[in-house]
Amino acid sequence: MSYSAAIHIVSPAKFDRETAQTPGSERRAAIAPALGIASAIWGGLFEVGPGFRTGVHHHGEQETIAYVLSGICEIRWGERGESVARATAGDFIHVPAFLLHMEINPSNREPFRWVVVRSTATPIVVNLPDDTWP
Repeated sequence: MSYSAAIHIVSPAKFDRETAQTPGSERRAAIAPALGIASAIWGGLFEVGPGFRTGVHHHGEQETIAYVLSGICEIRWGERGESVARATAGDFIHVPAFLLHMEINPSNREPFRWVVVRSTATPIVVNLPDDTWP
Protein backbone atom coordinates (compact mmCIF):
# COMPACT_ATOMS: atom_id res chain seq x y z
CA MET A 1 0.00 0.00 0.00
CA SER A 2 1.37 3.43 -0.95
CA TYR A 3 0.47 6.71 0.71
CA SER A 4 1.03 10.14 -0.79
CA ALA A 5 -0.02 12.08 2.32
CA ALA A 6 2.58 13.63 4.60
CA ILE A 7 2.88 14.92 8.15
CA HIS A 8 3.34 18.70 8.34
CA ILE A 9 5.21 20.42 11.16
CA VAL A 10 4.65 24.19 11.22
CA SER A 11 6.86 26.22 13.54
CA PRO A 12 5.64 29.54 14.98
CA ALA A 13 7.96 31.54 12.72
CA LYS A 14 6.02 30.16 9.73
CA PHE A 15 2.49 30.91 11.02
CA ASP A 16 0.45 33.00 8.58
CA ARG A 17 -0.67 36.38 9.97
CA GLU A 18 -2.54 37.21 6.74
CA THR A 19 -5.72 35.44 7.84
CA ALA A 20 -9.17 36.91 8.54
CA GLN A 21 -8.99 39.25 11.55
CA THR A 22 -11.30 40.94 14.04
CA PRO A 23 -10.31 44.31 15.53
CA GLY A 24 -8.67 43.92 18.95
CA SER A 25 -7.19 40.48 18.27
CA GLU A 26 -4.74 38.58 16.13
CA ARG A 27 -5.27 35.23 14.44
CA ARG A 28 -2.27 33.25 13.12
CA ALA A 29 -2.86 30.27 10.85
CA ALA A 30 -0.76 27.15 11.41
CA ILE A 31 -2.79 24.59 9.42
CA ALA A 32 -4.27 26.25 6.33
CA PRO A 33 -4.24 26.15 2.53
CA ALA A 34 -2.16 29.37 2.49
CA LEU A 35 0.65 27.35 4.08
CA GLY A 36 0.39 24.59 1.48
CA ILE A 37 -1.54 22.23 3.75
CA ALA A 38 -4.68 20.70 2.26
CA SER A 39 -7.03 19.95 5.16
CA ALA A 40 -10.78 19.92 5.80
CA ILE A 41 -10.18 21.91 9.03
CA TRP A 42 -8.21 25.03 9.99
CA GLY A 43 -5.90 25.39 12.99
CA GLY A 44 -4.04 28.29 14.50
CA LEU A 45 -3.50 30.65 17.40
CA PHE A 46 -5.69 33.49 18.65
CA GLU A 47 -4.47 36.27 20.95
CA VAL A 48 -6.02 39.32 22.60
CA GLY A 49 -3.66 41.76 24.30
CA PRO A 50 -3.95 43.07 27.86
CA GLY A 51 -7.03 45.24 28.36
CA PHE A 52 -8.28 44.72 24.79
CA ARG A 53 -11.53 43.29 23.44
CA THR A 54 -12.54 42.08 20.03
CA GLY A 55 -15.33 43.56 18.01
CA VAL A 56 -18.64 41.69 17.84
CA HIS A 57 -18.38 38.99 15.18
CA HIS A 58 -19.42 35.49 14.14
CA HIS A 59 -17.88 32.73 12.05
CA GLY A 60 -20.69 31.95 9.65
CA GLU A 61 -21.21 28.23 9.13
CA GLN A 62 -18.03 27.33 11.04
CA GLU A 63 -17.94 25.73 14.43
CA THR A 64 -14.94 26.61 16.57
CA ILE A 65 -13.16 24.67 19.27
CA ALA A 66 -10.53 26.51 21.30
CA TYR A 67 -8.15 25.50 24.06
CA VAL A 68 -7.02 28.28 26.39
CA LEU A 69 -3.22 28.18 26.58
CA SER A 70 -2.77 31.16 28.88
CA GLY A 71 -4.53 34.12 30.41
CA ILE A 72 -8.15 34.84 31.24
CA CYS A 73 -10.90 35.56 28.75
CA GLU A 74 -14.46 36.76 29.16
CA ILE A 75 -16.74 35.81 26.31
CA ARG A 76 -20.00 37.63 25.60
CA TRP A 77 -22.57 36.17 23.23
CA GLY A 78 -26.21 36.28 22.26
CA GLU A 79 -28.39 38.62 20.25
CA ARG A 80 -27.38 41.58 22.45
CA GLY A 81 -24.34 40.19 24.26
CA GLU A 82 -26.47 39.26 27.25
CA SER A 83 -24.62 36.02 28.11
CA VAL A 84 -21.15 36.02 29.67
CA ALA A 85 -18.68 33.27 30.63
CA ARG A 86 -15.05 33.26 31.76
CA ALA A 87 -12.41 30.84 30.49
CA THR A 88 -8.93 30.33 31.92
CA ALA A 89 -5.83 28.32 31.00
CA GLY A 90 -6.71 24.65 30.54
CA ASP A 91 -10.34 25.23 29.51
CA PHE A 92 -11.88 24.20 26.20
CA ILE A 93 -14.40 26.47 24.47
CA HIS A 94 -16.99 25.58 21.82
CA VAL A 95 -18.44 28.39 19.70
CA PRO A 96 -21.43 27.27 17.56
CA ALA A 97 -21.84 28.43 13.97
CA PHE A 98 -23.38 31.88 13.41
CA LEU A 99 -23.28 32.80 17.14
CA LEU A 100 -22.60 36.51 17.70
CA HIS A 101 -19.79 36.87 20.25
CA MET A 102 -16.95 39.01 21.57
CA GLU A 103 -13.81 38.13 23.53
CA ILE A 104 -12.60 40.44 26.32
CA ASN A 105 -9.26 40.36 28.11
CA PRO A 106 -9.88 41.64 31.67
CA SER A 107 -6.15 41.56 32.52
CA ASN A 108 -4.11 44.73 32.23
CA ARG A 109 -0.86 42.73 32.32
CA GLU A 110 -1.00 39.64 30.14
CA PRO A 111 -2.58 38.59 26.84
CA PHE A 112 -4.77 35.54 26.56
CA ARG A 113 -3.85 32.91 23.98
CA TRP A 114 -5.93 30.10 22.49
CA VAL A 115 -5.22 27.19 20.17
CA VAL A 116 -8.14 27.25 17.71
CA VAL A 117 -9.55 24.60 15.36
CA ARG A 118 -12.30 25.50 12.90
CA SER A 119 -14.62 23.20 10.98
CA THR A 120 -13.65 24.49 7.51
CA ALA A 121 -10.28 24.86 5.74
CA THR A 122 -10.22 28.66 5.88
CA PRO A 123 -11.56 30.85 8.67
CA ILE A 124 -14.80 32.73 8.20
CA VAL A 125 -14.96 36.01 10.10
CA VAL A 126 -17.98 38.31 9.86
CA ASN A 127 -17.24 41.52 11.79
CA LEU A 128 -20.27 43.58 12.83
CA PRO A 129 -20.53 47.34 13.45
CA ASP A 130 -19.28 48.66 16.80
CA ASP A 131 -22.81 49.68 17.82
CA THR A 132 -24.23 46.14 17.40
CA TRP A 133 -24.48 45.73 21.19
CA PRO A 134 -25.15 48.30 23.89
